[in-house]
Amino acid sequence: MIEYENLQKTNSIFIENFNESLKSFYNSGWYILGENVVAFEKEYAEYCNTKYCVSVASGLDAMIIALEVNNFPKGSEIIVASNTYIATILAVIRAGLKPVLVEPLIDTYNINPEQIEQNITTNTKGILITHLYGRPCAMDRIMELSEKYELQVFEDCAQAHGAIFNGKTVGSFGIGCHSFYPTKNLGALGDGGAITLNDKTLYEKIKAYRNYGSEIKYHNKYIGINSRLDEIQAIFLRLKLKSLRQINDKKIQLAEVYDNLLTNDVTKPFANVNEKHVFHIYNIRCSKRDKLKNALLSENIKTEIHYPIAPHHQEGYKSVLKGYFPISEEIHNTTLSLPIAFFHTKEDIAKVSEIINYTLKKI
Repeated sequence: MIEYENLQKTNSIFIENFNESLKSFYNSGWYILGENVVAFEKEYAEYCNTKYCVSVASGLDAMIIALEVNNFPKGSEIIVASNTYIATILAVIRAGLKPVLVEPLIDTYNINPEQIEQNITTNTKGILITHLYGRPCAMDRIMELSEKYELQVFEDCAQAHGAIFNGKTVGSFGIGCHSFYPTKNLGALGDGGAITLNDKTLYEKIKAYRNYGSEIKYHNKYIGINSRLDEIQAIFLRLKLKSLRQINDKKIQLAEVYDNLLTNDVTKPFANVNEKHVFHIYNIRCSKRDKLKNALLSENIKTEIHYPIAPHHQEGYKSVLKGYFPISEEIHNTTLSLPIAFFHTKEDIAKVSEIINYTLKKI
């Protein structure tokens, strides 16, 4: 069996040091917003090349908080990609704002900058882009548009820890929103998230906002929420952050095996010279996607689909998301995510490639 993911195998090299760190954590008697959270925030800000980082309870909370603290008028429009994961859109709605869907580019799966400009209105206040699958968006053009129209840029970096565009780390262009869900390249042992930014005033507000809106205990400056990364997750993330470049490099190497061995009967990710794709997901597109997925499973190879249903077709969102998005639908109907976890070997990837090539000759 070649599993799609196995978190026990992925995290096994970190567990011995983690267990050692737990002893000092327990003995400290300080379990919420303690020294490990403070240290992780500093270390992750440095990794992302930003001045500040505020950790929170999840990637979704990171996006909601980042949107809410900007105090946009209720109902203001926020541009998002039409093929993003539903959390990105949910964050906009939960913040009392209106998501405006914009199609992606069919070759990168990231939001199309030229379509962003076509959808900007007097009610548009921000652009919430998603660095999908680990590939950075075209941030040069997006930042040009943000300056031209005075829009705040928010980055959904949930799948792109350490991805780079034009020498700059994602999460440092605008307000970076990060998820540490266990399957991510920088995954915790539970939920967790963070916001990275360079604005000191906004940093101080977010830091209070995530803790009941309180800067001083029992003094509530803002109507905030309770969204805090716990010390245990911070301990594990600090250990894993030290190996993040190793994790990303390993996944890039595995992606190169797919690139070299997979048949051109599937659409493979391609590399742009000005970006570093960190391959949280290695996705292909295939017109016979479902048949291929089932055939691989019969050969004991597990795959996933990110994502099978377009956001505007989700039952709970049909009254909110209107329009026709053919590029998004094409992606959702044909995309398939192949095994590319940290524990996989090049031999695993070669075997998956061989079976895909053989299978496509038959179906």
